[in-house]
Amino acid sequence: MSVLANLRHDVADMPASQQPNWPDSAHVDSVVQELEGRKPLVSQEECARLTERLGEVASGNAFLLHAGDCAETLEYDPDTVEHTTRVILSMTASLLNSGMKVVKVGRIAGQTAKPRSSDTEEQDGIALPSYRGDMVNGLSFTKEARQPDPDRLLQTYDMAEHKIAQQKRLTNSDFANLEHANKWNIEFADSTQSARYMAMTKQIERSIAFMIATGADLDDVRHTEVFTSHEGLILPYELGLTRLDQDGKPYDSSSHMIWIGKRTLQLDGAHVAYCSEISNSVGAKIGPEMTPEEIIALCDKLDSHRIPGRLNLIARMGVDAVAESLPPLLRAVKSSGHPVIWSSDPMHGNTYAEVDRKTRHFDTIYSEFDQFIGICEAEDVWPGGVHLELTGENVTECLGGIEPSGIKDLEANYNTACDPRLNGEQGMELAFLISSRLAKL
Repeated sequence: MSVLANLRHDVADMPASQQPNWPDSAHVDSVVQELEGRKPLVSQEECARLTERLGEVASGNAFLLHAGDCAETLEYDPDTVEHTTRVILSMTASLLNSGMKVVKVGRIAGQTAKPRSSDTEEQDGIALPSYRGDMVNGLSFTKEARQPDPDRLLQTYDMAEHKIAQQKRLTNSDFANLEHANKWNIEFADSTQSARYMAMTKQIERSIAFMIATGADLDDVRHTEVFTSHEGLILPYELGLTRLDQDGKPYDSSSHMIWIGKRTLQLDGAHVAYCSEISNSVGAKIGPEMTPEEIIALCDKLDSHRIPGRLNLIARMGVDAVAESLPPLLRAVKSSGHPVIWSSDPMHGNTYAEVDRKTRHFDTIYSEFDQFIGICEAEDVWPGGVHLELTGENVTECLGGIEPSGIKDLEANYNTACDPRLNGEQGMELAFLISSRLAKL
């Protein structure tokens, strides 16, 4: 049996949570076969390059900005890709002002599946399958839309192919040239923030002029790379796009980084087994219920060769739990010698309901990240990154920051398919705060 066949067989024999109840398994098999014949969405060389970049984060010489959409739809909108890329680059410019290198990873080109707390959703006494993201079924509350459809895996591939190609065009062009950072200003509604951004870009321009005068290599200034990532939730999609690298090792060609969500992080489960075998960098969402013994066992599975940049532990504790829950985990992993990245997801533990909408508050998001930094400092662990759900669109889904300021404002442009996202202005405001905090380390 081949390496890939062995992997597929092993994963199929393990318990796999959060998988759809596909109505026709033969249809799923045919879609997986179709995916196996398609070209890789990302290359093994790109995946290896991300691991190398993340190795710098693990060693404390860089910072990871991991940001993008909560739940992508199957619709390909070039403007959305450009706007979100511009926000990520603008946030990067701010973070560079702290003196740190920044590794950029987008939640893009595959973030179309979502875990759910229940298999069914009920409205007006009618129960239907829960919406599991556009990779699986439709958001509309109808029997037809909520039927899991394997062909959506192929549509996800098509969408991802377009987005990856466009993002590469953007980041390999003058669009991403740091010398033009003043052009990334996102039409800030708040004049104070706009002035802060322009002052920052002038400082960057002076630094670049000095580099030119001293003959420095400006390749990293004039071109950049935004890597892709998504939660590797729907296993047929990931298995169908698994390829062998030049050394005969499997890697997931659907994305540069794959992460495992909190709901699928079972040590004896299929998701952990799959991610332990692929050669990509992988992430794992770490909640407050995790014990030191469990996190060491997880590191042993996902980082068995102890490769710097291989494993990103994403703490999503909640503002009220992080101070108590995080320190023993940091100590345990540090003592184990695993060269992991510790990053903070300050959003997922801080979601709450206002009237009939989920939201998050800017102040709470930053408060958890600020606590994360302080805890890492106290434990002599590098606070390696931040993981955010945001968009370049002018949405009104999270409260605070520049806007929206009140509950009634949420209705203005609440468009998310699942969880509330920061808009571009809120993302930039957060980047300013994070940059200032990093500069004090």
